[in-house]
Amino acid sequence: MGLPAETLPLPAPSFDFEAAMMDQFRGPVAGIDEAGRGPWAGPVVVAAVILDPDRIPEGLNDSKLMTPEAREDRYQAIMATSIVSVVIGPVKRIDRDNILQTSLWGMRAAYRRLRVPVGSALIDGNIVPKRFPCKARAIVGGDGLSLSVAAASIIAKVTRDRLMVKLSRRYRRYAWDSNKGYGTREHAEAIKKHGVCTHHRRSFSPIERALRLIETGTELPLPEELGEGA
Repeated sequence: MGLPAETLPLPAPSFDFEAAMMDQFRGPVAGIDEAGRGPWAGPVVVAAVILDPDRIPEGLNDSKLMTPEAREDRYQAIMATSIVSVVIGPVKRIDRDNILQTSLWGMRAAYRRLRVPVGSALIDGNIVPKRFPCKARAIVGGDGLSLSVAAASIIAKVTRDRLMVKLSRRYRRYAWDSNKGYGTREHAEAIKKHGVCTHHRRSFSPIERALRLIETGTELPLPEELGEGA
């Protein structure tokens, strides 16, 4: 008879990847991550962060595992001790180039906007953008493994959440202050009732489907049906 499964705590991000790359490439390491690839509305935000090895803020982790209050607190600590750049990938670019290419563009742009000599970069995910300006390594789940990538995930997430809250003041019907543009039932209900606006990603299948039905004068489906393919 097997023993009951034991839930072990997830390992915290470390500076090990950065230390190895600093030794190999002789220079600072930038952590790069994005927030907002999946939502139906709003921009994607990419951040690049160079941590000061002597002043790394405590409590850095994958932003998805942190409370909004903890993210805001660590955001302030990162901004006070690190070199940071942020790039906004607008909806128009997402619809023109697709979300993946917009994210990869943002990674290159965020690196360049650091405006300091960087030896290498750690990128969350499994793709290093083509023509990336320095040596770079992609790490799946990097925001939970690398402190620099975790810091970038926090900066990107907080920046995007603030943008969506600001947009929600003008577009209150979509409740972006709470759903941040993601495909929640509440968001789908609002699209069913009010249609879409300029900040919706028309290249995303639920929004594309809603627009097609509106153009033909067809009744929009239930929120669950609208959300298929998100």
